[in-house]
Amino acid sequence: MKGIILKVALLITLFFGVYLLLFQIDWMQLFQIESRKESTETKLGELFWDFFKQNETELESELIYDSLDSLVKVLCKYNDIDRESIKLHILEKDEINAFALPDGHIVVFTGLIKEAESPEALTGVLAHEIAHDQLKHVMKKLVREVGLSVLLSTATGGGGAETIKSMAKMLSSKAFDREMEKEADLEAVKYMLKAKINPEDFASFLYTLSDPHAEFSRQLAWISTHPESQERAKYVLDAIPYDSQFRILLHDSTWEEVKAELH
Repeated sequence: MKGIILKVALLITLFFGVYLLLFQIDWMQLFQIESRKESTETKLGELFWDFFKQNETELESELIYDSLDSLVKVLCKYNDIDRESIKLHILEKDEINAFALPDGHIVVFTGLIKEAESPEALTGVLAHEIAHDQLKHVMKKLVREVGLSVLLSTATGGGGAETIKSMAKMLSSKAFDREMEKEADLEAVKYMLKAKINPEDFASFLYTLSDPHAEFSRQLAWISTHPESQERAKYVLDAIPYDSQFRILLHDSTWEEVKAELH
């Protein structure tokens, strides 16, 4: 009987101990920390995009922007992603590259659009970069590479132009680790399948650009920062159900106009 009483007393003591501990936590401070993280990401996104906007030429073609925007809209619509959270930017540069910046900024070089053989191939790349954003890979990479204190300092005006330049170039030219790349690939396939977009052309694009004998007039930056592309193409294909039905993204005439305007 005494043993039972002791156990009950111990449980009551633990209960009130935990209650008092939780009562003493400054929840408002914790919420402010979370809010500060979000504002830091927003500010970093603005700073990095400003760097690229000032140093590169932003594409002015409404046809090309609207065409890519329509691809992003389809992905967002069928995957419950807030379209307003994705900021699409297209830069006039022959490098075959696309990358994600903090706070949903997705940057695409015209070189990648030129080399994409179909809207589906291009959508796969967009889905991959959106996945990096949605999975918080960009901020995780920055924290790992430069540290949270540097990011906070930069976001509040304590980082110089060289610091911003260094971090911005790192995001555009350095790969995520293999685990994050595979996670983004498979998430991209999920996005495409939910939107009824065929990922086969995305896999083909990966495989083609990884060919060491391919003759391209522009630098393969996106592939060089995303290693093991043939392996990636295989697991993208393996993730596609055999009985899938797919939609037409852009009419052939629209895609031809996009390609013609780029050349």
